[in-house]
Amino acid sequence: MFRVASLALLLVSLVPTANSAIFVQIPNRVIISVRDQKLMLLQNGARVATYPVSTSKFGLGDSQGQMTTPLGLLQVAKKIGDNAPTGAVFHNRRWTGEILRPNAPGRDPITTRIIWLRGLETQNAHAFNRCIYIHGTAEERTIGRPASYGCIRMKARDVAVLYSQLPLGAFVQIVPDRLPKVAVFKASSAGAGTPSVSPETWTTSARSSRKPQPSPPNKSAVVAQNIPRA
Repeated sequence: MFRVASLALLLVSLVPTANSAIFVQIPNRVIISVRDQKLMLLQNGARVATYPVSTSKFGLGDSQGQMTTPLGLLQVAKKIGDNAPTGAVFHNRRWTGEILRPNAPGRDPITTRIIWLRGLETQNAHAFNRCIYIHGTAEERTIGRPASYGCIRMKARDVAVLYSQLPLGAFVQIVPDRLPKVAVFKASSAGAGTPSVSPETWTTSARSSRKPQPSPPNKSAVVAQNIPRA
């Protein structure tokens, strides 16, 4: 579904305005709306699917040691959980062998799949070291409102489907505003998957137009942040 991510970077244009606005024109990506508490998967600029999610109950940001959700453009850095059963419990990014049903009482681990994100902007440069994931949760009753410890939570079955659709390098954009209104993706006989409208343009602000080079994760930071509750 997604092309090689390095080629898609050529589609990001930086406009030198007073607000350092970044106009992102990437037709294949995921957009996560903090206001809507929803995740939208786009292909060729059209909506393939929309899922309810939960962002952090502690608000937005990317400071080390904080349990907040970062904003901006990120990228899928690692995928963990191939072929794991729905509800599989992960600890230190490894399946423990346990499987939980949705809303199991007294339990709040990471489940089913882990999509580990790396920030591409100054405002989310710590995302990888902070272990910011898109992942499944046993607490599905909380999905649809801010309830996480920094990560993006999804229902187990939803994250399993999304996991299969996102390759390494896929772009993920987290925005504070509502999701954009775009046409539903429809496969056509003339061409495989041609949307009924031209690709939309999504605008978001950034603190800096320079994207830092990702640094290798600090082992101590990863261990400190990698708690089952996320």
